[in-house]
Amino acid sequence: MTTAQTQQQTATPPSQRRKLTLEDVKTLSLSALGGSLEFYDFVIFVYFANVVGGLFFPADMPEWMRQVQTYGIFAAGYLARPLGGIIMAHFGDLLGRKRMFMLSIFLMAVPTLAIGLMPTYEQIGLAAPLLLLLCRVLQGAAIGGEAPGAWVFVTEHVSKRHIGFACGTLSAGLVAGILIGSLVATAIHSAYSAQEVHAYAWRIPFLLGGIFGFVTMYLRRWLHETPVFKAMQEHKQLAQEMPVKTVVKEYLPSVIMTMAVTWVLTAAVVVTVLLLPSLLQNVIHLDPKTALEANSLAIIFILVGCLVSGALGDRFGNGPIMAIFSIGLGTSFWAFYSTMLQDTTYLFPMYCVVGFFVGLVGIVPAIAVKSFPAAIRFSGLSFSYNIAYAIFGGLTPMIITTMIIENVMAPAYYVAFVSLIGVVASLAIIRFRPTLDLAANPA
Repeated sequence: MTTAQTQQQTATPPSQRRKLTLEDVKTLSLSALGGSLEFYDFVIFVYFANVVGGLFFPADMPEWMRQVQTYGIFAAGYLARPLGGIIMAHFGDLLGRKRMFMLSIFLMAVPTLAIGLMPTYEQIGLAAPLLLLLCRVLQGAAIGGEAPGAWVFVTEHVSKRHIGFACGTLSAGLVAGILIGSLVATAIHSAYSAQEVHAYAWRIPFLLGGIFGFVTMYLRRWLHETPVFKAMQEHKQLAQEMPVKTVVKEYLPSVIMTMAVTWVLTAAVVVTVLLLPSLLQNVIHLDPKTALEANSLAIIFILVGCLVSGALGDRFGNGPIMAIFSIGLGTSFWAFYSTMLQDTTYLFPMYCVVGFFVGLVGIVPAIAVKSFPAAIRFSGLSFSYNIAYAIFGGLTPMIITTMIIENVMAPAYYVAFVSLIGVVASLAIIRFRPTLDLAANPA
């Protein structure tokens, strides 16, 4: 057993088998609310990418180049995630979870509000896209610390028996942020004409996001530092060297495990949620309205799946539930996608089934937080999750769009392959479950 694991046994407070309290419910609610609003801030950009591209780049720029540069700025947010996540996790392991929890929402609220107030290219020239890029980098750094920080924060507040449900609740909140973004974008385009959206209405979602962020900061003032971190402070058991250095030196198998399940998470979210509406429009020529309606309904089922997978993980173990949901994701998406190529009659019910199994994103963080001891948990989770998300989340759209030229079934092949990775990871989780549980919250 490593020194960090021994320290964690001493630092973990008692009452690991207690029921959820009102304080736990408040913590989960505020954390999920903050996560959903922060994710809204991060994704709202993509819903207005075409408008932003037309306003923040020269009018005489070729359309394809404008699109490339606009989505390049969007992608910069993903590339900034690992650095921001690692830095915030480093100080989260040394100074406290709550401080970084507050910092992440601040780093998201300020640039989101700034985008809503920012002058366009016509007003300030080249400075406009450069400022936009800076804001996206700050947003990426914020989201890189938010998700891992929130998962660590809630799991260190609840008892061991509720870790899965806590992670599932928080993941549902993050997914809800995507749904809020979709609904707000739909409302803006419905309430304003195309000319009004281009003139000023595009700013409204960003201004709302900034306001939401500051409201969330105020609400999070009522949260308390986690019992686990306070116990480590009292016993002087915080990491003695750079936490991420300890992660790489002593917990490489845990890093690999977390990156593997994160790969499954990215395939589930990027392919079946973010890319699929466009694929349905481009491949089978489904009208945009129907595609977005089906997508929104599927996201609601993802929320349900997150809660169910987390709760079942607490009851039956994370490994078996991860395996079941991985198999369900691969088979349901294969059936859905191959059917849609021929007949869209059952678009809505079949997409909802896929959405439910995408709910495996609720069990992934529970697996990850149990892979690292408390002294380096934030850094271990943030390093593994954000590196994997930057690589696989960033490459997946390119892989899918390249493969689909050769074979229209490419999205189904990719999801099936990554689902198999999830099953293999599940077997490893089942095999090493005692070690992983001990590293997280020894009884």
